[in-house]
Amino acid sequence: MHGKLLSPPPSLKRFDYDPSWILYQDQELLVVNKPSGLLSVPGRGPNNAHCLLELLQAEFQNALIVHRLDMDTSGLMVLARDANAHRHLSRQFENRQTRKQYLALCSGRICQDQGEVCLPMRCDWPQRPRQIVDCLHGKFAHTQWQTLQQFSEHFSVLLTPITGRSHQLRVHMQMLGHPILGDNLYADSYALKGASRLMLHAYRLGFIHPSSGRWLDFEQEPDFLYLA
Repeated sequence: MHGKLLSPPPSLKRFDYDPSWILYQDQELLVVNKPSGLLSVPGRGPNNAHCLLELLQAEFQNALIVHRLDMDTSGLMVLARDANAHRHLSRQFENRQTRKQYLALCSGRICQDQGEVCLPMRCDWPQRPRQIVDCLHGKFAHTQWQTLQQFSEHFSVLLTPITGRSHQLRVHMQMLGHPILGDNLYADSYALKGASRLMLHAYRLGFIHPSSGRWLDFEQEPDFLYLA
């Protein structure tokens, strides 16, 4: 579907720092659970400065962003606390050495238990920040998916992005005919009204610790997973 935006982006909500966001911390990194509705980093313009990084830097002055989640996506992020950790972690993301998995609620009834989507993507420049599938000019994008539970009119799904394109999971599920509930960019009117927020959560994050070399693996379930 390449239709117009079905609803305007929600106005930015003001958040206060919540210590419960911090799931792990040491001298080199932070692992946090970002709430839905909060930008990862400042957006364009002075009205969009409020973000996770701003709130964390008020508590941890040396916090550095490594990767991002969409504003409406909740879940796990790792931040560095010094330049060496930042280089090490950034390189892992660039070289796809991290492990990332997401949980989502998607519209409809699905007939398969698992599958994959390999559809190239690019920015839809006239309708930024929307992304579109473009088999001629798009960049390779690969997602694996596994159905967890079918409800009456929607299902829960585990999503594993092999590549990391902007809005990849949202676009790929839309192209399967099962948009993520509450997605104000890609859902049809039924799926958009099916939830008050985007039902997409970064559930699992694994990476190598910058100094110890240990593999760290974090999981954090969303509160919407068992929504009937």
